[in-house]
Amino acid sequence: MSKGSFEGRILFIKSYNRKMSSAKDWALTDIAISAKTSTHKNVLKLVGCCLETSIPTIVYEYAQNGVLADRILLKIIRQIAHVTVYLNTTFSRPIIHTNITSRNIFLDQHDVPKLADFSLCISIPEGEIHVVTDHVIGTLGFLCPSYLNTNTITEKTDVYSFSMVLLQILTGQDYYGLHTLASKNIDMLRNNPLEDHEKLMDSLRNRALNEIVDPAILKEEGGASLEPQLQAVLDLALTCTEYYPEIRPTMVDVIKKLRQIERSIA
Repeated sequence: MSKGSFEGRILFIKSYNRKMSSAKDWALTDIAISAKTSTHKNVLKLVGCCLETSIPTIVYEYAQNGVLADRILLKIIRQIAHVTVYLNTTFSRPIIHTNITSRNIFLDQHDVPKLADFSLCISIPEGEIHVVTDHVIGTLGFLCPSYLNTNTITEKTDVYSFSMVLLQILTGQDYYGLHTLASKNIDMLRNNPLEDHEKLMDSLRNRALNEIVDPAILKEEGGASLEPQLQAVLDLALTCTEYYPEIRPTMVDVIKKLRQIERSIA
């Protein structure tokens, strides 16, 4: 997104790549879902759009502290979990974001997280628990492996993406950095991506906490005393990355676990 202004108000402006065949459909989906969900405090609010061009331009509120990928903050995790549950459970047709990434989470001046980019959202029909898509779209590293393998989307698809954001926050690493952190011998792009995923997760499960967690977190005041809680968060994240969706917890269960961890700190 780029920054602009209108009548003295600073705003975010989003334009889609006009060379992409699905750009117009994605933009219209983004506008429709943003308009429906903008009342939630953790959704980046839609201000307006321009429909006079072949592909709409979208205008959002300005989030002063940028994207989550640029500000690694552990405290925002539960709020992102809440907005994910909101999407998945509030409407008669559950909305699956499918593209929850650290690049689609913005932080306002108070570091309140705002989820954005609803262009790839999928709504599950009433009475159904999944949708089978024609093809897989999303962001490498945040795509659910079972979705990659079966083209099937469920609420657990967002659970997986959320867990990868959580792992990035804990480790201070992006997707490529996670692989390097786990094992320099993993060839994540030349081999089977599903096999690479399993290698990555198995390696992370077998590493010590201080080998995985961002040193900046451990160096903060009281960081060392929080190691049991950090281990609990790491265990939760890894549980959410299980290949089989039925093994992963629901986002509601994730929130309950995060509350338990927060109470153990208090």
